[in-house]
Formats: sequence, C-alpha cells, structure tokens
Amino acid sequence: MVSVCYYVKLFLNRAILYSLEVDNMLNNKPHIVVVGSGFGGIKLCKLLAKEDVEVTLVDRHNFHLFQPLLYQVSTSVLSVDEIAYPTRSFFRDNKNINFFMAKAKGVDQERNILHTNHGEISYDYLVLAAGATTNFFGMKSVEDNAYGMKTIQEALAIRNHVIHEFERADKPYRTPEERKQKLTFVVVGGGPTGIEEAGAISELVDTLKKEFHHLDFSNVSIKLIEATGHVLPMITPDLQEYTVKTLRDKGVEVMLNTQVVDYDGKVLTLKSGEKIPTSTVIWAAGVRAVDFIKDCGGECARDGRIWIEEDLLVKGAVNRNVFAIGDCAAFMHGDMQRPLPTVAPVATQEAVVCCKNIMKLIHGEKELLKFEYKDLGAMATIGRGKAVVNSPKMTGFIAWCAWMFVHLLRLAGAHTNFTVAIKWMWNLFSGIRLGRVITSIKLDSGKLTIKKVEEDFSHVKNVNEGKPVIWK
Repeated sequence: MVSVCYYVKLFLNRAILYSLEVDNMLNNKPHIVVVGSGFGGIKLCKLLAKEDVEVTLVDRHNFHLFQPLLYQVSTSVLSVDEIAYPTRSFFRDNKNINFFMAKAKGVDQERNILHTNHGEISYDYLVLAAGATTNFFGMKSVEDNAYGMKTIQEALAIRNHVIHEFERADKPYRTPEERKQKLTFVVVGGGPTGIEEAGAISELVDTLKKEFHHLDFSNVSIKLIEATGHVLPMITPDLQEYTVKTLRDKGVEVMLNTQVVDYDGKVLTLKSGEKIPTSTVIWAAGVRAVDFIKDCGGECARDGRIWIEEDLLVKGAVNRNVFAIGDCAAFMHGDMQRPLPTVAPVATQEAVVCCKNIMKLIHGEKELLKFEYKDLGAMATIGRGKAVVNSPKMTGFIAWCAWMFVHLLRLAGAHTNFTVAIKWMWNLFSGIRLGRVITSIKLDSGKLTIKKVEEDFSHVKNVNEGKPVIWK
C-alpha cells in the first residue's frame, strides 16, 4: 500500500513539474519564487501578476492570515474564516501565479535553489517574505508554558483555555487558592497586541459575569506586564497615558518596569522576586524571524532577521538576486537607530519597491531604487469603542471608528468585510461574543479521532519527504 501511494504521488509530482518546466521553456519567462503569504508576499505577488513573469508562492499554510485581528479570535469576537483567506483565491484569474504548499527549509544561493520539505525549487529571483514568530528571549520555561499570539492555532488555544478556566473555577470543590489561580490572566508585552488582548479579555469577563451565577468575579484578575516604563512605544506620551488609564478603568492592572524571568505553568516569577500564581500567561512581548531565515545564506540580526541593503537585496547575496521584505528583513540605513518595525505597512511598501527592482534587473538595469519608509502613523484599540491614533491624533470613539475603517479596508474579501463589520457593530452595542465555545475537548476513548487518523496515515503522507524535486 505504501509503495503504491509513493509511486502515485511521485508520478503526479513529476507530471506537474514537467508541465511547468515545458511552459517555462516555451515562454522563456523569468521565474520568481516568493516565500511567505503574509502582507508583503501577497502584495508582491499581486504586483507581479501584472508582469510577464512566472511566480511561485511558497507557504506551509494555504491561507493568508490577518494577524492584527488574532486577538479577536482568542477572545471570542471573530471566527477563524473571518481573518484567514485562501491564498489561491487571490490569484484565481492570474495564470502566472502558482501556489506551492510546502515548508521552506533553506536556500542554496550558488545553485539558485530553495529547499522545501517537498523538494527543491529553482529560481531566477527569490524574495524572502516569511514573516516572524514569537520571541521568548531564550526563556525555555516561558516558551514551554506560555501562549504565543502569532498563529490561528495559538489564538484558538487561548480562546479554549480562557473559557475553560472559568468552567474549571466554577466547580464547587475548588479551593479559594485554586480558583484565584485559574481566574488570574497575565498578558506580557505592552505593544499593540498586548494592549488589545488585555482590553479584550476584560470585556470577555464582563460578558461571562452574566452567565456564571455562582462564581465570585472578585477573584478575577487581569494583569498587563511591560518591561519598560511605557506602553505603545510608537505613540506620544499623552496617548500612552490615555491607554494606561483606559485599561485600568477596565479593571486591568498595568505593571510597568516589570520583567518576567520564569513561568512553570502555575507560577509566574518576576525579576523583583514577586511570584504570581496563574494558569494563563499570554506572551506578546516581542517577535523574531522564523528559523528558516538563518539558513538562507545571509547575515542575521540579533532577533534573527536577515540584513538587507537599501535596495532590499539581501546583504552579501551571491548572485544579486535574493531580496527580503517584511518581518523577516532587517532594514536600517541612514540615521536610523534601529531596524524598521515589524508591521504591515513596512512589508507592503517594501513589496512595491521590491517588485520594481526585480523588473529593473530583468530588463538589464543595474541602478535599483532605494527604499524609503513613509510612516503613516500608528493605532491600537483598547476595547469596545476605545482606541488611540497618533496621526492625526485621536482617542476614544472617533479613534476606534478610524481603527475599524482601516482594518476593514485591509481584510480580504467583501464577504469578510460585511460579516466583520456587522459583528463589530453588534459587539459595540450589546457586548455579545458569539464565539464562546470550547472546541478542545477530546472525544471519549475508543472513538476515532482526527489525531488517530493522522497517526494511522502518517507513514503515507511523509513518504515523499526528502526526495529531490526540481521546480523551474
């Protein structure tokens, strides 16, 4: 059975790859490989779709994720399909854009080859747009026991866990200490993700108060921990003060100049020696480049991001044909004191310049455009009807409306825009959160589960890993 599956899969792979190779030879089009379907990768592919080139977009997931709204999935406001959009749907009318679902493993710049877990892909030009992951700053115990906030799986895990903790705390046999531990929620990181998550949890608690009739909600504690002396470093001090005051009005304890040193799943330990008993730590204190970037043949910064030149080419690229954009790229030139932040506007603006520079190289031009970031301002929502915007300076409901409008514009698909707008309006007036469902309960033993099916067929789906496949 295994051998039959292997040969069928191998035949299909080679048939597809052979067809693509013939097309490329006949068309003689440059082949551009883009790694990552985040904001930068999708923007770049949309621009390249208009050019006379062949593009292969590589990502381990078949969807584009709108990460800024992950916190709303984790706090039961939105559902997964409202912040994730199938990658292939973007390019259904663009025959020169091919999607290849695989995990990128490394780059051989001398051979112009991208290594993946489903074989090798050759390229004429390569763009690294692989994004970032959570940075635990080397604290293994925190990494093992805290919740990150970068993927759908993590957001769903937080949603399931937080709601389940209320169900567990509601059991009559719990001691006061156990109940207090389960109802203490700690968010680490005073950036937009941490601020938005802490505010959203406080509002989720307000909803749950009406439904848990025997639970003493005076035991509920929500803490926001930030290592520096202020939150939201990209906005002005007065807006920072407004943000802290709004969170405290919502019942969130904001702890500034506070550093975490350990978390064993039950007790969070601070640098001061203080210990906080808690079953929930959500880590939003920083990001780093995905591990794949260190194997791409370039020099990396301390946070794992690959250094790039002003024209977005990877520093020291062997053949001057490897670019990097977005969260995985470290851009610092001129009088800049630190690399550009890992935010969507940086990625999308870099994608525009990257596309132009690739086309310049294809046309034989040697002088490339230099990237200049245009800061469009920063914004963050603190909760229902509350937000801050620093350009132009706004707070409260008006700022929240601006935040809502900008995020609706960036969402993919008209259906998503409509459903999300309706849910936000409904939530604004009623506070309802329809996603308060726990989906992580295991089925009774003896029943066939998805995990069991995956285990039964794991030997089949992995038979082709490691086999060399050249895609040109």
